[in-house]
Amino acid sequence: IKMAGDSRFPDVDTDGSEKNEETEIVVNVGGVRQVFYGDNLNRYPETRLAELINCLSGGYDSIFSLCDDYDPGKKEFYFDRDPDAFKCIIDVYYFGEIHMKKGICPICFKNEMEFWKVDLKFLDDCCKTHLSEKKEELEEIARRVQLILDDLGVDASESRWKRCQKYIWKFLEKPESSYPARVIAVLSFLFILVSSVVMCVGTIPDLQVVDAEGNRMEHPTLDSIETACIGWFTTEYVLRLISSPNKLHFALSFMNIIDVLAILPFYVSLTLTHLGAKLMELSNVQQAVQALRIMRIARIFKLARHSSGLQTLTYALKRSFKELGLLLMYLAVGIFVFSALGYTMEQSHPETLFKSIPQSFWWAIITMTTVGYGDIYPKTTLGKLNAAISFLCGVIAIALPIHPIINNFVRYYNKQRVLETAAKHELELMELNSAEGKAASSKSELEDLARDDKEGPFHSSRLKVSHSDTFIHLLSEEKHYRTRLQSCK
Repeated sequence: IKMAGDSRFPDVDTDGSEKNEETEIVVNVGGVRQVFYGDNLNRYPETRLAELINCLSGGYDSIFSLCDDYDPGKKEFYFDRDPDAFKCIIDVYYFGEIHMKKGICPICFKNEMEFWKVDLKFLDDCCKTHLSEKKEELEEIARRVQLILDDLGVDASESRWKRCQKYIWKFLEKPESSYPARVIAVLSFLFILVSSVVMCVGTIPDLQVVDAEGNRMEHPTLDSIETACIGWFTTEYVLRLISSPNKLHFALSFMNIIDVLAILPFYVSLTLTHLGAKLMELSNVQQAVQALRIMRIARIFKLARHSSGLQTLTYALKRSFKELGLLLMYLAVGIFVFSALGYTMEQSHPETLFKSIPQSFWWAIITMTTVGYGDIYPKTTLGKLNAAISFLCGVIAIALPIHPIINNFVRYYNKQRVLETAAKHELELMELNSAEGKAASSKSELEDLARDDKEGPFHSSRLKVSHSDTFIHLLSEEKHYRTRLQSCK
């Protein structure tokens, strides 16, 4: 702001002569000097650089509202901003689009574009993808921090049942919250393993017993162990359902559906055993019970709840549907082509094993996947040549999508580790800032008390400012994302 009698700044020209198309302005951004002409800048008059052309006639108040400093002798505007991002942003005046250089933080670049008042629509689509990915990472970090704070915080206004419900949910769903929660998670893992082992061991004929009708059945000891495991799974599921904050989302979750499929066959088979005999023949009941017992294999998927590696693998496969679809398409085309060729070439042999093209599909599948059972094989020379070409094509087709799938797995695994580290770092920063805020508050309160003692008892009733440990700037104001979250470096 120009002060009265200040000789550092000469009077700014106010005749408006510099508003023409030949106006030249000099901009210094972080030590990088650029010269612009009015005809280029006026293409986008709402941007900050275009406003510099018209600010000279508005005095120093108008100038310093747009820049950090101004040299009237050189007519040079100074900005304390990122010069690398600025070099990318000025492309909009010449090419009508902006490309973000590699190595620049997308969130920082977005903030720079907002400072220079350039709309995000000029950012190229490939660069918008990086920006959206970074936003998703920041939102995920904020969500994790908020979940941790929700677990740590206790709301005094909540009822006793709500607090108990939250405690049970944290106890069963978050093993990292306490030592007893980790013990429960380990026990649940062991029950899953024991139940799976019992299911397998129960099929060994030497360990089975014969009932009164002469039918083989599982050993009573194994049956008791199975009942105990089902009791644990049932209790665990019911407690988690009762304590769930969103019961509809809980019931429709994939892993919880797996839990139901692991528990339900036991109760259905128990019901059929005791009540089904009255409604249908005993043999039909036994077949239904045997079919339901096979469904117990679903409980092995419960291991994914306690294994981050299995969860990462599941996510990688979900992200690799396109690659898996291409693999299946390649194999389907190859199976159809080579089975038809194999059937045609083997028809001349009197002892051919290729009776039809649909029957040849099985041979093509096991050949292209390099399994090769040998139950169906070619006997002619052309048939053997066709088989050789088919398994070579199968090896190539299977190997093609493997690398993208592995990349998806590694990328997701590394991303989860980075997000966990960033969330912990954010919590540490919040604790540090909270401690500094408390120290500053205590110091100011001591100064206020000392001043109140001097001023009199009337002033000692002023309200004190409280500092909340759970206040998160990044969760309440988006503009603090860059300064608070370190993951966007």
